Amino acid sequence: MPTGRALLLEGIHTDADAALEAAGLEVTHENGALTKDALDAAMAGVTVLGVRSKSRLSAELLDRHPNLLAVGCFCIGTDQLDLRDAARRGLAVFNAPFSNTRSVAELTIAEIVALHRRLGDRSRELHDGIWRKTAAGAHEVRGRTLGIIGYGHIGSQVSVLAEAFGMQVIYHDVASKLAIGNARPVESLARLLAESDVVTVHVPDEPSTRNMIGTSELGQMRPGAMLINNARGSVVDLDAVAEALRDGHLGGAAVDVYPTEPSRNDDPFSTPLAGLPNVILTPHIGGSTEEAQAAIARDAASKLARYLVEGSTRSSASVPEVDLPSPRPDRHRILHFHRNVPGVLGRMHTLLAEIDANIAAEYLQSDPEVSYVILDVESDSVEEVAERMRSIPETIRMRTLS
Repeated sequence: MPTGRALLLEGIHTDADAALEAAGLEVTHENGALTKDALDAAMAGVTVLGVRSKSRLSAELLDRHPNLLAVGCFCIGTDQLDLRDAARRGLAVFNAPFSNTRSVAELTIAEIVALHRRLGDRSRELHDGIWRKTAAGAHEVRGRTLGIIGYGHIGSQVSVLAEAFGMQVIYHDVASKLAIGNARPVESLARLLAESDVVTVHVPDEPSTRNMIGTSELGQMRPGAMLINNARGSVVDLDAVAEALRDGHLGGAAVDVYPTEPSRNDDPFSTPLAGLPNVILTPHIGGSTEEAQAAIARDAASKLARYLVEGSTRSSASVPEVDLPSPRPDRHRILHFHRNVPGVLGRMHTLLAEIDANIAAEYLQSDPEVSYVILDVESDSVEEVAERMRSIPETIRMRTLS
């Protein structure tokens, strides 16, 4: 079983510890993200690094820590590092894309109700000593139309909850998605914007989604409609939203994610939406419930542990997915990343045959640049097997499990 250190940053839930410790790691926690220099120093001797949304792992940083075996992104996304660069290093990256689905969906529903009742304004007024009991601008959500942009795990959960409130649900997704309940797909973003009383965005950060909601799209929304973004800060142009709120075209907005976010609690923060009426601002807490963070910790840590102990890259975001049952005690497991060029596997077989090493199980998967193979080998000398595997010029990373 491998031994080493796991460094978990940004307050990752301690439910991650059990799986990592069972995999032979000593686990260290940091409550926040680290500065570039502090992270560089802290990564010395680290086998597994766990991060959340605030950490950034540059190629230069990874160059200085070649013994890092895996990165766990304890969140939905993996934009903390370049996945293609990680693959070229044989660096396995895992995340937990579904574990906070319910928490984000519940926050979205709460915001839909709060915006329609203008609860943020009423609460702020009372905090300021102002009593304003009024029904003006306050509405039930029942019978209103919710437009969901992105009908994946979170979007579809929002759909179910919204229907339970009596809302009509339409959605638009670039991929064909089966409607749940009475939700109805629409063929274009423009149509969704035109037909919705409130629009909520649930898409990943990709080139095609950046600034997908700007001045033009806001202008296509119904007068008085509301906008919610609990997805990624790059998706919505906040300056355009602020202008649409000031001129009265938008009736309200709720935002949990921002183009630029502080790396630590209590750092300064500003947004063009600050101080505007019927605007709910939250500090990227969509998945920040104890239940979600515990589930994320268990999910990501279990994937990291399986990779360390068995070599499984199932559900990895960076390297080809390869999985074999746990190795038998009488076999050595070889984990080999190499450049995807012709002839490497045949060379492996020849080198092993020359020392009478029998291949008992084998599984290879490749992407256009990188291949990953798990070999279960019967041999008297795992050291000789390992030496031969390392001698292959195309080798990126190799390790053995006994």
